[in-house]
Amino acid sequence: MMSLLGRPDVDAGEVFVNFNQNITSLAVATSGGYSLYSLGSVDSTLDKIYHTKSDELFLIERLFESSLVAIVSQRAPRKLKVCHFKKQSEICNYSYANTILAVKLNRERLIVCLEESLYIHNIQDMKVVHTIRDTPCNPQGLCALSSSSEHCYLAYPGSVTAGEVQIFDAINLHAKTMIPAHDTPLAALAFSPSGTEIATASERGTVIRVFSSQDGSRLFELRRGLKRCVSIVSLSFSTCAEYLVSSSNTETVHIFRLDRSATETAEGHGGKQSSDDWMGFLSKTVTSYLPTQVTDVFSQGRAFASVTLPEAGVRRMCAITTIQKQLRLLIASQDGYLYVYSIPTVEGAECQLIKRHDLRLEDHYAMDIKGLNSGVSIGGAAGVPPAGAGAATGGATGGGSGGSDGKAAAPLSSGGGGDKPGGSYASAVKGDEPAGPSSASSA
Repeated sequence: MMSLLGRPDVDAGEVFVNFNQNITSLAVATSGGYSLYSLGSVDSTLDKIYHTKSDELFLIERLFESSLVAIVSQRAPRKLKVCHFKKQSEICNYSYANTILAVKLNRERLIVCLEESLYIHNIQDMKVVHTIRDTPCNPQGLCALSSSSEHCYLAYPGSVTAGEVQIFDAINLHAKTMIPAHDTPLAALAFSPSGTEIATASERGTVIRVFSSQDGSRLFELRRGLKRCVSIVSLSFSTCAEYLVSSSNTETVHIFRLDRSATETAEGHGGKQSSDDWMGFLSKTVTSYLPTQVTDVFSQGRAFASVTLPEAGVRRMCAITTIQKQLRLLIASQDGYLYVYSIPTVEGAECQLIKRHDLRLEDHYAMDIKGLNSGVSIGGAAGVPPAGAGAATGGATGGGSGGSDGKAAAPLSSGGGGDKPGGSYASAVKGDEPAGPSSASSA
C-alpha cells in the first residue's frame, strides 16, 4: 500500500491502483470514478464488486473485505472521506491543514499522513487518539501501517538525510524503536503480515533490508542490482511472508525468497562446523581479507525470480498471494493493466504470465497471453449509480489543530455523513456483509 502523489501520471490520464491489506481486492481510480475488483478468480476473470462515478481520486484505501473505503480527491486534497460503498453513503469526513499524502488502514487504526505530521484515528469511531507532530519533511507521504491488530505498528522516516525508520506503537501510542536502515534517505517501507518484520529500501535502490520491527535487528539483506541505482516504487511481503517483491522505475520486478530455515539451522548448530558447511567456511575465510563493500555483496541474497515487463518508467504495485491454492504474483500498473504470473518453485526459473487484464474498460474483459483477439472472457460488471448518489455532506466543525508534543489533536474540521459512526459504521468496519461481486445498489 502506498501514496503516489505529485505524479505526472495523473496529468497523463493514467489510473491509480491499490491492493487492500490482505490482497483480496484491487481498487482502481480513473478520471471518471473508481472501481473495486475481487481477486478470487483473477487467473481467468476480474470480477467487479463496485463502480461509481466520482471526482478524480488520487487516494483510495479499502479496509480488508469490508464495505469501508477511505478516499481523497484531487479537487479537495485536504479532505478525507470515509464511505460505506455498498450503501453509497458518506459516513464522515475530516479536513486537515495541508494536503493528505497517504492514508493507511487496519482494523484498529486509520492513519493520515501529511508532509510534517501524522494523525492516528481510532477506526471504530474515527476519533483522533494521537498526533505525531514535527516529523522530518516527508513530501512523498512515505509510511507503512501493519495490517496486524496484535502488532499494530506505524513506520515512517526518521530523517531527511539518512535512511532511519521510526517504529511507533499505534495502539499504546508510544515510540517503539528507531532503525538505522540505510545511509541514504528511505524510498519504500513495508510490514510483514504479522507486523513483526519490516522491509526497507533507500533512494539508491540497490539493497533491500528486512528488520525485526520489535527490536530493530537485521534479519535479511537482499541485493536488487549492482549496475545502476533505481527508484523503488513498490515493496511488499507475500501473504505467506515467505517472499518479498519489489518494483522500480525499471522494467524488472524482483522476487526474493526469505529463507528463515537457513538462519534457524545456523543457530541450531551452536557454532559447530559440519562437512556440508566447508564451502561456506572457505567463503567466509576468503572474504575476511576483502574490503567491506565487497564482502557485503557476497553475503547479500539474490532474487529468487524476476519478471521483465514491456516498458520502463511505469509505476507498478506488486503483491504475492495465494489464489485457489496457487501462489500468484500480481502486478497492477498505472498504465491500466493487471498482470497475473505463476511463481516458480525452482530458483532462477521464469515466472509465467497467466493473464493480462485491462483495467480501463468499462465492461471489463480478460485477455490471455496468446493475444488480444483470443480467450476473451467477460467479468461481472456492476451498475453505475448517479454521481454523488446517497452521499451526505459534512458540516460539524471540530476542535482546532492544536495539540503539541504528540498529544491528540482534532483535524481542522470534521463532518458526519448520513451514517454517523455507529451501527452501520461498525458493520462496515467488521465486514459483516458478505464480500463478492454485487451490484452498486444499496445493500
